Amino acid sequence: MAGIASTLAKRRARAAGFGTNANAIKYLNQDFEELRSQALSRGQLFSDPTFPAAPESLGFKELGPNSSKTRGVQWKRPGELCSSPQFIVGGATRTDICQGALGDCWLLAAIASLTQNVDVMARVVPSNQSFGDNYAGIFHFQFWQFGEWVDVVVDDRLPVKDGKLLFVHSEEGTEFWSALMEKAYAKVNGCYEALSGGSTSEGFEDFTGGIAESYELRKAPTNMFQIIQKALEAGALLGCSIDITSAADSEAVTRQKLVKGHAYSLTGATEVHYRGGLEKLVRLRNPWGQVEWTGAWSDNSSEWSYVDPSERPNNNAEDGEFWMSFSEFMRQYNRVEICTLTPDAITSDDVKPWSVCNYSGTWRRGSTAGGCRNYAQSFWQNPQYVIKLDEEDKDPNDNQAGCSLVMGLIQKNRRRLRKEGEDMETIGYAIYTVRGDVRLDKNFFLTHGQTARSETFINLREVSTRFHLPPGEYLVVPSTFEPNKDGDFCLRVSTRGQFFWLTLEVDASFRSLFVKLAGSDMLISAKELRTILNKIIAKRTDIKTEGFSLETCRVLVNLMDVSFQLYNQCCITSFSLCSPELRLTLKEAGFTLNDTIFQVLVARYAAPDLTVDFDDFVACFIRLEMMFRE
Repeated sequence: MAGIASTLAKRRARAAGFGTNANAIKYLNQDFEELRSQALSRGQLFSDPTFPAAPESLGFKELGPNSSKTRGVQWKRPGELCSSPQFIVGGATRTDICQGALGDCWLLAAIASLTQNVDVMARVVPSNQSFGDNYAGIFHFQFWQFGEWVDVVVDDRLPVKDGKLLFVHSEEGTEFWSALMEKAYAKVNGCYEALSGGSTSEGFEDFTGGIAESYELRKAPTNMFQIIQKALEAGALLGCSIDITSAADSEAVTRQKLVKGHAYSLTGATEVHYRGGLEKLVRLRNPWGQVEWTGAWSDNSSEWSYVDPSERPNNNAEDGEFWMSFSEFMRQYNRVEICTLTPDAITSDDVKPWSVCNYSGTWRRGSTAGGCRNYAQSFWQNPQYVIKLDEEDKDPNDNQAGCSLVMGLIQKNRRRLRKEGEDMETIGYAIYTVRGDVRLDKNFFLTHGQTARSETFINLREVSTRFHLPPGEYLVVPSTFEPNKDGDFCLRVSTRGQFFWLTLEVDASFRSLFVKLAGSDMLISAKELRTILNKIIAKRTDIKTEGFSLETCRVLVNLMDVSFQLYNQCCITSFSLCSPELRLTLKEAGFTLNDTIFQVLVARYAAPDLTVDFDDFVACFIRLEMMFRE
């Protein structure tokens, strides 16, 4: 019950404006201003008890307590590493970010792209932080987390080995915003090791609240260069990578100094006059801060001598940033990720923002975790959402008519579960054309094909796909690939035009039902009733039960004069129901329940094998009857 209460409390808070970037939720209830003030008044530098300078904050396996990588690690504040530490010098730049011993190039590529947009950067890295006035060893950053912004506090004790920062660091070694930001992000995800391996789009989304999409360059649209240009002009964040064919290829360096399986920032796209024509160029950055492309259009290559000096960028430094021709880029790289900003993050009047909506849901074993369409008997149990597309648009990037939308399904908090041996589930979604706002049952999915689906089911944090659909009503069914996999998710839709979105629940009165279900048990004595009923039920060999519990009898007493005729209509002879049968049986009795309420009932009344015996069914049935009668 606490989980549902928490969910409703979050919805109310969001409606009141909490969880926006301007009014971020205080992560772990830590208030930056209050904690800094306390530290200053005590004359002591802040030490964060929720993310201590200890082995558990580093990791659990490769960065665990007995790992060679963490042997000899000390935690030091910036003032112990250099004489004049700085938070940010001359604004945040891409060269402030150099990768350390952690495999989080995806994250650092996202941070590097973030520095390209001053306004977006300011949303993540709040101003008025420094090692000067009011320095108290405490800093804070803001991240988007599955539909809401959180403000994360950290102390400035950083892991150091052999006198150098173990993880991300600035090129000069005196600027610390990037190292502290990485620490704050590690805190949100449980530890530093939880950041190892990922997709650049994950960082993009958590720094902007935007919605990301991925392009496989072997199948890219013909106007891919224009798509990249327009995205950069709109302030979007972009990343790219080269696929690997085996684990041995991971971060292998090619002859021309490109790194396989490594995340790069895509930070520029332009055209220059070259030998009587126009040459398309893209600018990339390796978060290592070194190891640059050595082919055509690289730093100091001969191609630049044919370009007018007024068109030449400053590209002579060994800073990990380089240019290459777009045609070469298309040959060398396999994937581009683009994160489109949400309306609240866009400050330019020239950019028309997309509409964005998101909804959080859950998959629960036995109730709302039905698996993908391959599992026809349980697929219908998954959460269901309806979107109504009203405005047809013409996407200037691909010239296709219809309603443009990007749909992303994110599984929540999976990095935090790595310590417990858990990892990403395989997830995806299906889309159906429908009419009416009625939750659909198994028969519908057995007789209707899907209109569209996610590009794939994949074990990444997010699966995201762009669609062009005619105006109309569509049912979205998010799921794990296999049934009975527990998880929480966030489903988001971003469109060029207006759309409407709703969860298939029954009516508003059901939303308050859980509050009544969560109330204390009725305290009327029912021992005598229990004795009588158990004597009667013992004579019934067709009903499998160990007898009525005292709690069930208390409920029966309070129901008073309800008719038991309904039981004859909905019970089956050999009474033991699996959880899907419970939902159907309750529906036959007149109780059409939404996913949230049904999850509560299964959690409360089903056995570990997801069956419901007679006693538990009666308790469930009568509790519902009482609520509906009120």
